[in-house]
Amino acid sequence: MSRKPDDVSTRSFSWGQIKWLISPDLDDEAKVTTGEVIIQPGQGHAPHNHPGSEEVLYVISGEGVQTVGEGAEPFTIREGDAVYVPAGVVHSTYNTTWRPLRLLAVYNPGGPEHVLDTLPDAKILGPGVAPLWSQAN
Repeated sequence: MSRKPDDVSTRSFSWGQIKWLISPDLDDEAKVTTGEVIIQPGQGHAPHNHPGSEEVLYVISGEGVQTVGEGAEPFTIREGDAVYVPAGVVHSTYNTTWRPLRLLAVYNPGGPEHVLDTLPDAKILGPGVAPLWSQAN
């Protein structure tokens, strides 16, 4: 099955946006969830984990810092890098530059994406609706 970004909803947060392109919710046979994550300049998400799923992050463009493991030292990620996060391991991603950090995120098995929809700042925008983002000063 092929799916274009304009065909799916956008999840918008104070730190950026996500479009899930493949997931068990969208495709009955899919076992993984795959989507594009955009982290806006100077933004990031708090350390968290996915108890039942491993995650792979591939940096499409931009630069940031990543942690993998509780208390671990942050390391630089940039275009072309891949990061593996084992199931249940605490991790975080922050954009350290002036342009958006674009990632491809894969959860195996799919499912952790549902937690994001319950966050207080989560907004779900219909297919084709462009998210608005503004930096809080």
